[in-house]
Amino acid sequence: MKNLLLAAMAVLAVNFAHAIELEGFKFDDKIKLGNADLVVNGAGVRSKFGKRYVMVLYLPAKATDTKAVLATQGPKRVAISLIKDVSGSTFAGAVSGGINDNSSDAEKAALKDRIKQLSDTVAAIDEIKAGTSIVFDWIPEKGTVLTIGGQMKGKEIPGEDFYAGLLKVWLGEDPAQNDLKQALLGKASQ
Repeated sequence: MKNLLLAAMAVLAVNFAHAIELEGFKFDDKIKLGNADLVVNGAGVRSKFGKRYVMVLYLPAKATDTKAVLATQGPKRVAISLIKDVSGSTFAGAVSGGINDNSSDAEKAALKDRIKQLSDTVAAIDEIKAGTSIVFDWIPEKGTVLTIGGQMKGKEIPGEDFYAGLLKVWLGEDPAQNDLKQALLGKASQ
């Protein structure tokens, strides 16, 4: 029994030692999404008129540039924890604007209806409180799955091109914040 207890404590110590903490929010350094094991590619803080949210990018294997991230096969996760309250419409506008800012005209046309689907889903939420998690999962057999506060919101959004557009909000040529982009690519920490 004593050996079992010591083994359990060792496993817990290893798990806690590998957690990432940003602005008081903790994220696991490895997660399981479906049947895939994902690792933290990078993590950072979004600051605009003060710190807004912390964010972690999970991939099956580390990638250090946007092209490699977008080419990564299999499940992916963007995990955000809000530092400040935000209205659903403000968050929806920022994400849709970021997709449009980082997409060609042809991509915008192809993504238009799916951007609206995501925007309508998020904008329907009056206020998203500080401490709430917002998770965008790419699950190949389902599509993009949005979870806010632990609850799935809206329907799955089909197409890997949509998830690539979403990732470009933070990793594209005109990212939400350049030092956050670098942090998510594992090149710097916030």
